[in-house]
Amino acid sequence: MNALAATNRNFRHAARILGLDSKIEKSLLIPFREIKCTIPKDDGSLVSYVGFRVQHDNARGPMKGGIRYHPEVDPDEVNALAQLMTWKTAVADIPYGGAKGGIGCTPRELSMSELERLTRVFTQKIHDLIGIHTDIPAPDMGTNAQTMAWILDEYSKFHGHSPAVVTGKPLDLGGSLGRDAATGRGVVFATEALLAEHGMKIKDLTFVIQGFGNVGSWAARLIHERGGKVVAVSDITGAVTNPNGIDVPELIIHKEKTNSLVNFQGADGMDPNELLVHECDVLIPCALGGVLNRENAAGVRAKFIVEAANHPTDPEADEILSKKGVLILPDIYANAGGVTVSYFEWVQNIQGFMWDEEKVNKELQRYMTRAFYNIKSMCKSHDCSLRMGAFTLGVNRVARATLLRGWEA
Repeated sequence: MNALAATNRNFRHAARILGLDSKIEKSLLIPFREIKCTIPKDDGSLVSYVGFRVQHDNARGPMKGGIRYHPEVDPDEVNALAQLMTWKTAVADIPYGGAKGGIGCTPRELSMSELERLTRVFTQKIHDLIGIHTDIPAPDMGTNAQTMAWILDEYSKFHGHSPAVVTGKPLDLGGSLGRDAATGRGVVFATEALLAEHGMKIKDLTFVIQGFGNVGSWAARLIHERGGKVVAVSDITGAVTNPNGIDVPELIIHKEKTNSLVNFQGADGMDPNELLVHECDVLIPCALGGVLNRENAAGVRAKFIVEAANHPTDPEADEILSKKGVLILPDIYANAGGVTVSYFEWVQNIQGFMWDEEKVNKELQRYMTRAFYNIKSMCKSHDCSLRMGAFTLGVNRVARATLLRGWEA
């Protein structure tokens, strides 16, 4: 099942639980706006790229969402991620709606100057459709702070200095302290809230982490600092395991030096395909969607799954894992740390007053912990899973805002 079909399925289930009117249900599913543009490569060749910006909903505030550069960017994926961002911001109770963008390209095959030209042309196409109080892009897969700096600069040529138009910027251009670690740190705060509900602590448990990019490496580092035992890690280069616990800071150094996990002296190599079924207490997928499916779900040995990636568990796997008694902390909550600190960055830019990192992290913990208890309250009210608790919380908040604004059925 592709990401859009799975997201729509979860939404419709939440809508049925909430008893939403069929007309407002349909209205909440239809994107506010979709933007497509063909962007020629500026090197004399005939290659062109297709860019997308889907704006899903603005009932609760400006739309918010990342821009990804990836060869598999397509309308269904972007639509699904825009919709997920609508529910995610509502679950975190930050005043945004959802959007998502992307360009179908392979960033590593482009020079820095080609990436800059691509980004600037894309910004020229969408500059009148994004804005501080309209739609605020952020980095995603294949993009980074430098990409946001180019968007900010190009946008400012049309609209004047506007640091709040993007988040995830370099610190020198108004970025927030703590933003780089925010998604991984939010995953850890979410995990702590879940474990506390069961009388457990990170320091007493074992963890397996799939994906060792920004989110996975920060989650692993913070779990290690709290005394948790990370027993296996994988990324696109390979996988390593140590039943006594991996020295995460040393693994990060090794990855930075070699751009690979393989040949790390502090752990044994393993088949990356075995990682998701490796024995552990907590499994944290931090890579691509759909990695947990009907083929491997029955073999999962973790007691808890924390979805740091977007849509890592397809609906069939969800059912299998639920029957096994595995508790899944859903992506629209678990990985909301990034957009929450993006919100803090936006607030700082609008106020013209920057926070220290301690304040950023303290506020992030407060938002993540509060959201968890709001999800648990919905679970109790509707006798449903954590995933449906999160979806009903988010969908209900957006539906209420839509009705209060005067939407007519």
